[in-house]
Amino acid sequence: MGGSESTVARGDGARWATRDGLSPVLSIVGPTASGKSALAMEVAALVGGEIVTADSMQVYRGMDIGTAKPTPAEQAQVPHHLLDLWDIDHDVTVAEFQPLARAAIDDVRQRGSIALLVGGSGLYVRAVLDDLQFPGTDLAVRARLEAELVALGPAALHSRLAAADPAAALAILPTNGRRVVRALEVIEITGSPFTATLPDESPVYPDVRIGLDVPLDQLAERIADRVRRMWAAGLVDEVRSLPDLAHTRTASRALGYSQVLRMLSGEINEATAVEETIMATRRFAKRQLTWFRRDQRVSWLPFDAPDLAARVAALIGARA
Repeated sequence: MGGSESTVARGDGARWATRDGLSPVLSIVGPTASGKSALAMEVAALVGGEIVTADSMQVYRGMDIGTAKPTPAEQAQVPHHLLDLWDIDHDVTVAEFQPLARAAIDDVRQRGSIALLVGGSGLYVRAVLDDLQFPGTDLAVRARLEAELVALGPAALHSRLAAADPAAALAILPTNGRRVVRALEVIEITGSPFTATLPDESPVYPDVRIGLDVPLDQLAERIADRVRRMWAAGLVDEVRSLPDLAHTRTASRALGYSQVLRMLSGEINEATAVEETIMATRRFAKRQLTWFRRDQRVSWLPFDAPDLAARVAALIGARA
């Protein structure tokens, strides 16, 4: 530890040496159902941390079960930030989320705690941690693409995106028409792939990036188990409690919620809704892995290592 470095106190009195006088930021990423939230809770207890969500759906009020939102008891145990920001009729964008997340992280660091950025929304994580700038918009282009979305459906536009920018197509759900339209808009107005707006390596904070490595067969089982537990916990009733959900552009396309809406409309039965949710979530998890593995700064650790939290804490100390 160099004599010129300053230190930051943890909640338990230990101290982390940092180069900018503040603590490093820890991000925990990986596919859905890999155990990110549980690990974050354990690490936060070890290092005196606070959790900042990077989940694009946990920001919605009332969407709790299907997003695996931390329970009130968990939120009481460890401070959480950026949960329940908006009603479901709000179409949140990553450009809108970015300054809020950075403000939360800055607040945590200024108070001497460690910010743990946790979530599986890859673009949201990159937007917070890296110097990502968002291109402007062209109202005429946007209107034309939105009209095509209505006429052709999100799958057709997603296929177009896959041809123009495969990396962006991997990061965006085929059902998320709004984000597909935005990616196609950026490609058209800039003449470059949407992912070209992402920096290679330009971090905003000193940070440690941890990825949870789960064998694919075990991940598939964990996803199926999670979906069935969500159904048992009352996901259908949660959707019924959100009568305007079907009329939203973003929230209604969330995994699980879109399938329950189809079930409630009589389009499919409950067993099919469960299985379609499992399959859609598995496909999404594969896209998440592809996205996160492109970032060479992510250190991948086995999700079931018995000393996982301690290993993560050691990596924070090494980065400080």
